[in-house]
Amino acid sequence: MENLHGYIKIYNMIETKLKDIIRDVPNFPKPGIIFKDITPILLDPQLTRDIINQIIDQVKPLNLDAIVGIESRGFWFGIMLANKLEIPFIPIRKKGKLPYKTVSYSYSLEYGSAEIEMHEDEIKENWNVLIHDDLLATGGTACAAAELIQMQNGNVAGFSFVVALTFLNGSEILKKYSENIFNLVSY
Repeated sequence: MENLHGYIKIYNMIETKLKDIIRDVPNFPKPGIIFKDITPILLDPQLTRDIINQIIDQVKPLNLDAIVGIESRGFWFGIMLANKLEIPFIPIRKKGKLPYKTVSYSYSLEYGSAEIEMHEDEIKENWNVLIHDDLLATGGTACAAAELIQMQNGNVAGFSFVVALTFLNGSEILKKYSENIFNLVSY
């Protein structure tokens, strides 16, 4: 029980630090949106390490074969997670950014539409894949990433985010791919 209390204390400490350091940017990328800017986190190497360790504690039971990171902020922590877990990191990028044969998926965003893609030969059949991004809003981008993984016969083992905007209910649409949805701070 003492171990659980220590874990909760560390989690609460990271959540508090994140709420102190993440800045709100009003009217970005368009009027009426308050953007949660996580770039100040990168100025704090200890907090960055704490974030990686916390996410690893959350996802370790998933027996992951790979982590995909969604362009571009999903790369920041996704590659560090994959390196620490000693598993492959696979980038998912905006259409037209990858040089080799790709699979793509079009979807709607909370403020427009987009298309993402990944190389067609990177997910092996039946791999357990974690999808990582910086922020969960409506869930559209994460769902599109899940579709790409399933198109290649991979398993969506779970999702991890630094921030979740819970008032947008994005986790609800992700549950059709996996019940394993993790974040470190919620707004």
